[in-house]
Amino acid sequence: MKNSYNILGWITLFLVGFISCKTDFLNTEPMSEVPQEVVWSDAGLAEAFVLEIYNGMGQGGFEEEMQASMTDEAMFTHPGRGINTITEARSNPADQGMIKRTYLWDSLYVRIRATNIALKNLATPQFENSNNLVERLKGEAHFLRAYYYQQMLRFYGGVPLIARPYELNEADYMAPRNTYEECVDFIVADCDTATNLLKGLTPSTGRATDIAAMALKARVLLYAASDLHDMATASSKSATIAGYENKEYLGYVSGSRTERWEKAKKAAKAVVDQQGFGYKLDLSGPVIPEEGTENYMVLSLAGGSKAVAGDGAQELLLGRFFVDLKDEAGTWLGRNNGPNGYHNWAGNTPIQNLVDDYEMIDGSKFSWNNPAHKAAPYQNRDPRMYATILHDGSDWKPRTGDVKGRDPNNQIQTGQYQVTNSSGQKITQYGLDTRNSPVEDWNGSHTGYYFRKFTDPDPAVEDQNTRQFIPWPILRYTEAVLNYVEACIELGEDGEARNWLNKIRFRAGMPAVNESGDALRQRYRNERRIELAYEEHRFFDARRWMIAQETLGEKISIVNIFGTLKEGKQIRVYKYDPQNYTYTYTTSELDPGIEDRRWLDKMYFMSINRDEMNRNTKLVQNPGYD
Repeated sequence: MKNSYNILGWITLFLVGFISCKTDFLNTEPMSEVPQEVVWSDAGLAEAFVLEIYNGMGQGGFEEEMQASMTDEAMFTHPGRGINTITEARSNPADQGMIKRTYLWDSLYVRIRATNIALKNLATPQFENSNNLVERLKGEAHFLRAYYYQQMLRFYGGVPLIARPYELNEADYMAPRNTYEECVDFIVADCDTATNLLKGLTPSTGRATDIAAMALKARVLLYAASDLHDMATASSKSATIAGYENKEYLGYVSGSRTERWEKAKKAAKAVVDQQGFGYKLDLSGPVIPEEGTENYMVLSLAGGSKAVAGDGAQELLLGRFFVDLKDEAGTWLGRNNGPNGYHNWAGNTPIQNLVDDYEMIDGSKFSWNNPAHKAAPYQNRDPRMYATILHDGSDWKPRTGDVKGRDPNNQIQTGQYQVTNSSGQKITQYGLDTRNSPVEDWNGSHTGYYFRKFTDPDPAVEDQNTRQFIPWPILRYTEAVLNYVEACIELGEDGEARNWLNKIRFRAGMPAVNESGDALRQRYRNERRIELAYEEHRFFDARRWMIAQETLGEKISIVNIFGTLKEGKQIRVYKYDPQNYTYTYTTSELDPGIEDRRWLDKMYFMSINRDEMNRNTKLVQNPGYD
């Protein structure tokens, strides 16, 4: 039997060696597959094989259920998707809860096997190597293997390192877990190889480059130096980890942590020093707030919106791009998350916990105990908040034709408001974007907020019916800058850390930070939280810093808003207007019957699925799942 590959996702129907005669019909090739000896003797088919491996990146982070909703950034509005299993710490090997395909054990090994097949066959290519195609494909394969192992490492800890494709009839298909340190070294080596192979080659949109490989290496080394992966530190902070017999699968059991931070710093600085990347990081002071919001929108839209000018694409080191040829799930971000008053689905709504962590415009902390803050909680805040979150009174797109008469001003309405009826009497009505909306009353936000970041603001993109084409940032330059800042802080190089941290803040319209030591560390962590919101970093950052108990395990906070008409005012059609209304804002905990978050230390690492444990008896389960 011949080995064959299904690569129809990348090439048109390919018919090879088909002879229509009565004597050889049993030897005809499947019309949907191509024999492997043909693939690796044809440059186009070989490239198609490697390109298909990128499909393991899924929709980037633009799935309907975003990972943000498993953190203190957001909650998922619709029940029954398995997210609560994780946020309520009920995950176990038999029922892990909602895990994106881009982190699933079996899905990742399918892609890793494909990279191993590619590297085996590209070692002695059977086609002409024009324009350094072999070097490019090998470099991309090394990068992709490193990327998928990195996904596993930060989710499960050490995993079996398989560097060759298994063949039929082997004596043993089982393999033990490699140590965390071995996995880091393997990924770093793949990144270095990819960097060398891809250096000097003209990059293609959406494909790995030497800089992307360097950035991935920097991320992996940053994680490796963090609290969770230093077993002495992690054991002192968690009895669950302290009692685990196989700590080598979770992190470093020996060696110098300072040296690990030095490696992380060096790797991040190599990316930071690259020319032609980054956006407006050469400022000597903060821009005005409006420009700060605009700058952040440029970054998050990365050139994918005609409505926002600016070259945000230079921020992307690697992106998951979407095209109009396919109806991909990642193009429905606006529909999935927009307000129900726009006939959207209100999926991954920001929670008050995140909103409260946006600083005031002067750099001070927001506090509900401050009467001025409480009276106007959405005024004079970090400009990035307005580019990330739609709050009550936010200006947004034109309402759809069936709703525009109710809201000609196109403002988000997540509260209750007094208006006057035809008799001049005051009555109370629910906003158009609440769960009691007269537009749609089944899919409104529980929290009082909606998600704006990554959403194309172009009025022509009607989120319910029109796809958008904003790329997902798999790796971006500012992440590398933040990685460098963190390593500098941990090495006591506060001046250098402040210098680069303030570059990011100035771009956003925020003032400089001046702290040192642990105070600087806390400012940095909040800055990273805000700058990288909804980008799948918080899920891992809170864990590797071992602050999950007080962050990911914190109960969900929401806001309730009421607008009372001022004396003598009469309003028939509601509009947000402090001249006519007195607004009160009351925070509370979400009904625990909807979601009741808690933290158990077993959640620092996800369990290995029961079926995988049964298939491979050499595996050892992660702590807390016995």
